[in-house]
Amino acid sequence: MAQYRETPYGVFNYLVDLSDSDAGETEIAGGFSEVSGLNMEITVAEYRAGNHKSNYVTKVPAIHKSGDITLKRGVIGAENLYNWLDQVRSGDVTAKRNVVIKLMSENHGELAVQWKLINAMPIKWTGPTLTAKGGSDVAIEELVLAVEHITQD
Repeated sequence: MAQYRETPYGVFNYLVDLSDSDAGETEIAGGFSEVSGLNMEITVAEYRAGNHKSNYVTKVPAIHKSGDITLKRGVIGAENLYNWLDQVRSGDVTAKRNVVIKLMSENHGELAVQWKLINAMPIKWTGPTLTAKGGSDVAIEELVLAVEHITQD
């Protein structure tokens, strides 16, 4: 459950759990260096009856949607992200899973906020940019997830 406090939490202590406990998967290799795109949007339908006395529309909540989530991690030779993407690419309808993102306190011991990405599936993978000059950057791969719904605990 989210913990309220006066000082905002830092963005640098978080965990990403790709294992879907319903599917029995428990081991995911590699931590992520960045998570972005956590968002939800509620569209509105505008309505005004012709006999209404006011000259403005009423806005009624309509469909809601969640944005795509981007995960970035250093290339570590693990095939779990590629295998998941390949599962979706081959048309496996069971490939959707629930992903949990946990923002931790500074001491890494307490859960600050948790977001659950319902029915997430990979829709895009981008490999690292390889360059011979410099040589000091880390090879980063990126995975974009389509998400049906986001909940916050």
